[in-house]
Amino acid sequence: MTASRFARAAGLLLALTLTAFFSLHMGDAHAAGIGDFLRVNMAPVMFAALVLFLLLGYPVAFALAANGLLFALVGIELGMFQENFLQALPERIYGTMNNDVLLAIPFFTFMGLVLERSGMAEDLLDTIGQLFGPIRGGLAYAVIFVGALLAATTGVVAASVISMGLISLPIMLRYGYDRRLASGVIAASGTLAQIIPPSLVLIVLADQLGRSVGDMYEGAFIPGLVLAGLYAGYVFLVTIVYPKRAPGLPPEAQTLRDTDGKTRRLSLLVVTILSFCIAYAYMKLYTKVGAGADFVVLTMSIMVGVSLVIALINKVLGLKLLSRMTEQVIFVMVPPLALIFLVLGTIFIGVATPTEGGAMGAAGAILLAFSKRRLSFELLKQATESTAKLSAFVLFILVGARVFSLTFYGVNGHIWVEHLLVGLPGGATGFLIVVNVMVFLLAFFLDFFELAFIVVPLLGPAAEKLGIDLIWFGVILGVNMQTSFMHPPFGFALFFLRSVAPKHRYKDKVTGLQMEPVTTGQIYWGAVPFVVIQCIMVALVIIFPKMVMHYKASAIQLDQKSIDKQFDSIQIPGLGGSGGMPGLDLNAPPTLNFK
Repeated sequence: MTASRFARAAGLLLALTLTAFFSLHMGDAHAAGIGDFLRVNMAPVMFAALVLFLLLGYPVAFALAANGLLFALVGIELGMFQENFLQALPERIYGTMNNDVLLAIPFFTFMGLVLERSGMAEDLLDTIGQLFGPIRGGLAYAVIFVGALLAATTGVVAASVISMGLISLPIMLRYGYDRRLASGVIAASGTLAQIIPPSLVLIVLADQLGRSVGDMYEGAFIPGLVLAGLYAGYVFLVTIVYPKRAPGLPPEAQTLRDTDGKTRRLSLLVVTILSFCIAYAYMKLYTKVGAGADFVVLTMSIMVGVSLVIALINKVLGLKLLSRMTEQVIFVMVPPLALIFLVLGTIFIGVATPTEGGAMGAAGAILLAFSKRRLSFELLKQATESTAKLSAFVLFILVGARVFSLTFYGVNGHIWVEHLLVGLPGGATGFLIVVNVMVFLLAFFLDFFELAFIVVPLLGPAAEKLGIDLIWFGVILGVNMQTSFMHPPFGFALFFLRSVAPKHRYKDKVTGLQMEPVTTGQIYWGAVPFVVIQCIMVALVIIFPKMVMHYKASAIQLDQKSIDKQFDSIQIPGLGGSGGMPGLDLNAPPTLNFK
């Protein structure tokens, strides 16, 4: 099958090349017409050929590179493309391989896979499920909460969706959750890994737009949390309108109880409020960080540390001030939260670059797995192999994109795209609407890496020319690209969930009852409301840009008046002032003396 596809691809490319060359060398009016048409429309024809190859299902990296080389040859024949441009190709490829920013991708991928395989997701889902379980929709809230935590630790959609699908879906089905709601919540919560830092998509977007990964992380932090909140809001509406679709856990399923049978969740609320007050007071009194995502991350870091100290004192001294559930929640949540804040906190305050933060995260994940006695050679082998495959996949697409963009820019394709988009009615608003609709439609057929490497480099210059902040633009695209994982029929999150959801009738391990399978249609229909929520989130980021633009608050602000004062106070020896040349006035207008 694969061999025949490559044979068809090679045959199609050969036919296109021969057709182009014979047409250009025929010498009659027909050939001249084809040549004139290609000279005027080389860029749109090249882009259309790429879309054709992608729709035919050929590998993206090879379709990009083949199109670039084919149209480079045609452009040389037409006199539109300088063959010297191809000499820059090796340097562009080596430049991609030497890009330090892209090193963050294997680091964060490895960190996420080690944490996922060390059982962290299972511990989190079990504990948070017990915490929220008794209320209606509690398991769904737990999945969203854990999905956000996994997003901030793994950054990989596949790991999040598969973990939660294996662990939480059987429990949700066991206690009567609607199959569409359960499937949609799990798939959507897994896609939070695309927008909540440290996201792989944000790294690629920052690289393609030529902006700082740290700024992109900081700008995406609040929209990611707001999106998780919208998911929880949808679950709340479902529990109000259709309470039977998301029931609470029965009393016998609540195992985290004290010896007298009570859960005492109030002690957890007291610890949370006390930790928050201490952290907030410390940030206000002893630091100069006043707002933004860095304030939130650092405050939460101190909260985690304070709550851990309280839990350890209670356990070591046997004070019995905290309930069993409170201790369990703290001890299970602190390690991943500490790792999150170690990585994001150092990036946000400028101590570490994203690449260095990723390296610390990978080392921290290994230490956490070792501390839980779950670190093994097999775990490291699987995580390393998966990381190598994903990194090679990204690098191949990026190399193909470099070949394509070299030819596309050589035939002034970027100017064609810029004129096409800048001239849209409505200015920047019209541009954003058209671009988001286009990306949403392309996401039906392309995944986020393909969109980021093919489309984003063409959109960035046009956005910058319209005065759009590229960090804000990148976050908008990042939220939009989440839909590529969710909307049928090609959403990868739906495929991941389908691979672990029960396909046939099965016997539940706990109740012993025969359970119905989860159909593909139920998974698809369950995803639709969350795709709508993601589209609403895109609109909210456009309407309320301050959700992203707060990243500028932590930037270094230069006082122009102070700079001017410092320059005015500078005295150059020999040119005035003390020790200056007598009779030389630097402020006097120049005079010309021709004597």
